Amino acid sequence: MAIAECRTTVDSRGRELLQHGTTAFPIACYHDDFSKMDVPWHWHEELEAVVISAGSCTIAAGNKKQILRTGEGFFINSGVLHAAWDDAATGCRFHSMVFHPRLVGASMDSIFHQRFIQPLLDHSDLDLIPLSPDIPWQKAALEAIEAAWQNCTSEQPGFEFRTRDALSELIWQLHCNLPSVRRSCPGKSLRDAERIKIMLSFIHENLTSELTTSRIAASAAISESEALRCFRATIGTSPIRYVKQYRIQQAAQQLIASDDKIGEIAVRCGFQDMSYFTKSFREESGCTPTEYRSKNANL
Repeated sequence: MAIAECRTTVDSRGRELLQHGTTAFPIACYHDDFSKMDVPWHWHEELEAVVISAGSCTIAAGNKKQILRTGEGFFINSGVLHAAWDDAATGCRFHSMVFHPRLVGASMDSIFHQRFIQPLLDHSDLDLIPLSPDIPWQKAALEAIEAAWQNCTSEQPGFEFRTRDALSELIWQLHCNLPSVRRSCPGKSLRDAERIKIMLSFIHENLTSELTTSRIAASAAISESEALRCFRATIGTSPIRYVKQYRIQQAAQQLIASDDKIGEIAVRCGFQDMSYFTKSFREESGCTPTEYRSKNANL
């Protein structure tokens, strides 16, 4: 099982484009290094389990935000909009696994899916689950994540069985220790999540255009004040601040992935003024576009 550095790319709705694993074995393992790039807001159908191996980071999902440190970890449910960043410049690193529920739950008519996976997917309050080694069941969950990651990356004979066994233990710990809550009628947080996906889709599809709070709000048929509230409640920033951060993230990816001129990349990402682009890039990444490309040339 090859290990890769995670390079999150998303479609117009914020859904991650990267395929995780294969149809036969739907899991992938990643190294994440926040000294190179934050993890932008995105979502995917797969489940995700992570252990922090160094430093600390902030993980945000749904309407939750949590600072996690070395030895801690987290679980992200299917379809949940989430992001992560190292706002304390600790040199955070973590290894993660993104896997499809069927790897553990088999077919939808199996007892494993119906009794253990579906209640997890349907849980009305399960978006982000922080995991601490100080809590016994969470320690067991972290050990299961670590065991799955080590087995999956080892590629020793039978690693597929051992990886699935460890992930089954993770699901069992979640099943036994989370409150049984049935999916209720969509409340404010679910409505906000859907509105955010619509507005992110509009931003991503119109990145080179002039984007105002008014235009972004209109895409979801809500007022500017409601758009501001929705962004702040869901992803902790304003629409315009998100636009700027997303443009810089896209520019950073293109600086690494192509040899195109920096000015061309700036325009493609919605920056018409080169000096403003350079200033904004330095504010977000701590270096100029040229320096960023040079530092990451080996990628």
